[in-house]
Amino acid sequence: MRVLVTGGGGFIGSNLARALAERGDDVRVLDNFSTGNRANLADLTGEVEIVEGELRSYERVHAATRGVEVVFHQGALPSVPRSVQDPLTTSAVNVEGTLNLLLAARDEGIRRVVFASSSSVYGNSNELPRVETQNPDPISPYGVSKLAAERYCVSFARVYPLETVALRYFNVFGPNQDPTSQYAAVVPRFITAIADGRPVPIYGDGEQKRDFTYVANVVEANLLAAEAADVNGKVLNVATGRATTVNELAEAIGALLGLPVDRELFPERTGDVRDSWADVARARELLGWDARIGLDDGLRLAADAFLQRVA
Repeated sequence: MRVLVTGGGGFIGSNLARALAERGDDVRVLDNFSTGNRANLADLTGEVEIVEGELRSYERVHAATRGVEVVFHQGALPSVPRSVQDPLTTSAVNVEGTLNLLLAARDEGIRRVVFASSSSVYGNSNELPRVETQNPDPISPYGVSKLAAERYCVSFARVYPLETVALRYFNVFGPNQDPTSQYAAVVPRFITAIADGRPVPIYGDGEQKRDFTYVANVVEANLLAAEAADVNGKVLNVATGRATTVNELAEAIGALLGLPVDRELFPERTGDVRDSWADVARARELLGWDARIGLDDGLRLAADAFLQRVA
């Protein structure tokens, strides 16, 4: 296939672009590299076409979609804390950018758009595990932006000849995450802190439950979602179905590295969800997908990647 990966210089996008190139697809990447990193694609020089540009520019997005069969829309402005600080830019990139992409895909006759949504759309509901049929109730501007973009995808599938499927990711981690970013996710931050002998930051009591999902599982779900029948207009959870507390995560990383774990406690962060893990029965049924790499193996692979990166 000829495919486009928006946000292909980012963490998940670069892993997906690599997998697509390795299986022989003709891969184009659209990224403005504001949060993505060219180094994530350095080993794909000559194998991946890079189009530099903004999701908010319809002209640039339209040019990037030309001649493409499937779009993997990973491009977004990530991070709940960032969205709390700057909800306007988060909305502009994640909502307006997605609408630009969908319009361009419609106009170019693209077969399917696979959209990267987020578990943040569920908010703080007491219904656990998270099931796609429950009512979304996002509490952060980031969650709101992802839900709005997701609903645009569903709408386009209903009113235009364009197939869409949205995948709600749960706490994805793995190679090409940046542990040094001020918005770094918890897994790379914990691994590098423990390896350096620094305390890990714990917001609240550390008993928040999360569904930590290794990136290769997410890549596989995207590949399946691009081809599966009977998924047009659907929304699917992509996760392991396993709940792990933040404290348990820290101890697991300490045990993996053979190092003690010190903690530095902070107040709970505005916009953070208390507990979130997924029911993945719908993805199993419609995609034939399951998370093949569990938390322990994923942490081992991630630790190797992060520690090599900061060495």
